[in-house]
Amino acid sequence: ADGYYLYRDKLRFTAEPVQVLPVDLPRGQRKHDEFFGDVETYRGAVTVRLPLVAAAPGKTLVVHADSQGCADAGVCYPPNPQQLTLVVPAAGAKPGPYVEAMPKGLFR
Repeated sequence: ADGYYLYRDKLRFTAEPVQVLPVDLPRGQRKHDEFFGDVETYRGAVTVRLPLVAAAPGKTLVVHADSQGCADAGVCYPPNPQQLTLVVPAAGAKPGPYVEAMPKGLFR
């Protein structure tokens, strides 16, 4: 949402029942933060691709994502755990539907 940002180094991902390999996150904007020092941050949408081990097509996964960020107004929020249920697409198939991982009620 406008006026908010996420810390790149505070993003963490896991999945059930499969393993998530290390995620190659896109570079963020450099910022000197009064709470965490020199950091990279994201504003707006961020696309993250999760490399999964043994994720069979058609299999349902629960992806857990942890994030943390602040508002430009100086208010930071605690770590924010979220979870999404997804179905793994078949190899070579079109990706599944877009999933927005915005916490309900936080910015709307």
